[in-house]
Order: sequence, then structure tokens, then C-alpha cells
Amino acid sequence: MTSQSISVEADAEAGQPRPAVRLTGVQVWRWQQESGSRKSLLHDVSWEVRAGEHWALLGPNGAGKTTLLALAGAADFPSRGQVELLGRTMGRTDVSRLRRQIGFVDVRDGERFAPMLSVREVVRTGATGTIGYFEERLTVSDVERADVLVGTFGLAPLTERRFATCSQGERKRALIARALMGQPHLLLLDEPGAGLDLPGRELLLAALADLSNIDPTLAVVITTHHVEELPSSTSHALLLRDGGVLAAGAVAQTLTDAALSSCFGMPIRVTRAGQRWSAIAA
Repeated sequence: MTSQSISVEADAEAGQPRPAVRLTGVQVWRWQQESGSRKSLLHDVSWEVRAGEHWALLGPNGAGKTTLLALAGAADFPSRGQVELLGRTMGRTDVSRLRRQIGFVDVRDGERFAPMLSVREVVRTGATGTIGYFEERLTVSDVERADVLVGTFGLAPLTERRFATCSQGERKRALIARALMGQPHLLLLDEPGAGLDLPGRELLLAALADLSNIDPTLAVVITTHHVEELPSSTSHALLLRDGGVLAAGAVAQTLTDAALSSCFGMPIRVTRAGQRWSAIAA
């Protein structure tokens, strides 16, 4: 292993790749100065995401989804418990190097690019990990990978369009393509379908479903409130409520009427057509 990269290390005991994410007995709390007490955000969370798995992280507002995603993205530390990412233990590793192997898409990053940058240029900035566009630092393989990702995410007709003038859905697809430029082992998406119209959502979900063809070992975690916003590639699901795990496992065994009803606190009926899900109040 070089000093420039971190690989998913083999588990010495099982001879298999270590989980992309492994949380053991994790708790997260924040002190509230007004009351002098602490507010629990996550409690006793244990969870594993392995290479090639595509996880849905669901729960109502305030369930702890964003907090859990921040831990998985090496953007936060647990108050108690252990977080291992790509074979490295948080608190015992170089976090800046670790983050280079994690694609954490924050739509707010889109506001940081220079207004004149095109969609193609924004995607290519993922190769250098910068907000500015430095064409002289790009390799031939960087350019080729950007072209592949632009095509995968349906951005080919928009390559010369100014990123700042794109729709919300177009910008989200471009930012996800940008995150994949660094060939991460782990991709984290916080509510990627939020605010999109139907065509925009379907274009995004089709692109996300195709990620397995681009990198079969890529682990993906998507947070959402709505099962309708899950791509067909979703293989596993974790349900959170009040900072605790209600259910976790293979998607077909986890997204059930009983589990989702308990998670969202109301009777819910879940249906599945092919590899897509929908849910309504029962």
C-alpha cells in the first residue's frame, strides 16, 4: 500500500475484504448548553456495509440518518463505540487520506464552483479533488473516465452547458459523476432524489442502478425518506428511528409492511414491482 492510497484490506481471519463500513456499539450525542444535558443522536448502532453492496438508509426526520452518514463519510467521530472505514479505524488513521477514498456527495458543493465552469469541467475537477478546474493536471485516463461517467449519468447533451444554469437534477447527476472520478471504494448520497421532478428522478435512479456495471466492488449508501427514490440496484436496507436501528439486512426482508410501519409510526403498505418499491399509508 502506497502513501497516496488506501485500499480495502483483507480480513486476516476470513481472508475476505474487510467491510467498507463497520460500526460497533456506536453512540453519538451532543451537549446542550441551555439545559446542561446531552441529546442522543445515535445509540448502540452496529452495522456493516461490504464491498459491492448498495444500502438504503431510511427513517423519519430526526432519526439519525445524516449523523450516521457523516460517520460513514469520515466527517464525524462517534462519542462512544468504534467506526471502521475501508479497514481503517477512526481515531487511529489519517482522516484526510481516508476521505480521498470516499465519495461523499454534498449538493451544497455545487455552489462553490466558478459560474463559468461547464458540466464537463465540473465532472473533471473530481480527478484533482479541487473546486477549481486545472486541465494541465488531468491525465488521458482522467479525461476518458470523465467521458464515461458523463455518458452514464445522461449528461452528454449538457457537457458544454454552464453548470450554474443546470437544473437541480442535472447538477446532482454531475456532482455524483464528479465524486466517482476519484474511483472511491465507498459512495455516500444524502437524499439524492429530494426535490427532483419525475423525469429528473428517473434519470438519476437509472444512472445509480448502472453503477454496478462501472465498479462491481463499489459500496453505496443512500439516505431517503421515500422507498420510491431507491434505485433498482438496492441490495440492503437499514431502518432508523430515534437514533436506533429497527431493522437491517437484505432489502426484500427489511422493507416489509411491519418494519416500515414501525419505523415511520403509522400503518404502511409496501409494494414491489420488479426491482422498484412504493409505499402508501394503509
